[in-house]
Amino acid sequence: MEKENDIKNNKTSAPELNVNEEKEDQVEELDASEEKEDQVEELDASEEKEDQVLEIKETTFEEKLKETHDKLLRALADSENQRRRSQKETKEAFEYGGFNFARETLSLLDNLQRAHQSIKDDESLKENKDLNKFLENIQIIEKDLVTIFEKNNIKKINCLNQKFDPNNHQAMLEIEDESAEPGIVLKEIQPGYFFKDRLLRPSFVAIAKKKEVKSHEKTEKNNDSTLVEK
Repeated sequence: MEKENDIKNNKTSAPELNVNEEKEDQVEELDASEEKEDQVEELDASEEKEDQVLEIKETTFEEKLKETHDKLLRALADSENQRRRSQKETKEAFEYGGFNFARETLSLLDNLQRAHQSIKDDESLKENKDLNKFLENIQIIEKDLVTIFEKNNIKKINCLNQKFDPNNHQAMLEIEDESAEPGIVLKEIQPGYFFKDRLLRPSFVAIAKKKEVKSHEKTEKNNDSTLVEK
């Protein structure tokens, strides 16, 4: 009887062990599948990170390339501007290098003309027989200087009977003249000159203006007009 019971117990315990083993295997399989899934997720995450790193590297490289290109363009533009500026300065120095010398030389002609006018207006020298010859010699020197100026592109400004131009003229006096249009140059006090196309010195001039009607003259005109109406 005891043997039979032992056999029965063994039979009943054997299926229970198999079930437990199967459960353990299933648990192990689940754990293994979860580990695989975790590994797959880790691989995906690492791949995404690598892609992001590559994208960052690519963008930074493009930005650096663009920045370098912009710097090269700016450097070339600065170099070209400096070259043009230097070329312009060289050209101006060659064409207008004698500008200051020409302006200083005008004082020589001014002094000669003043001396000529002063001697001519001197009453004590008018009775001198050699006065005219002396004045003629001064005039010859003046003409020679003017000729030299013209050969070196120093030209006198023609201002008489011209409209006043503030760019080339400097008004020193206003003269009432009913026969002249206001703003017309009536007198040249000191001649002006151009050096090529640049103003070397403006002309000092006197210009015409309208005659001012005084208050008592206005009242007389008004009275005359009222008398005529009556």
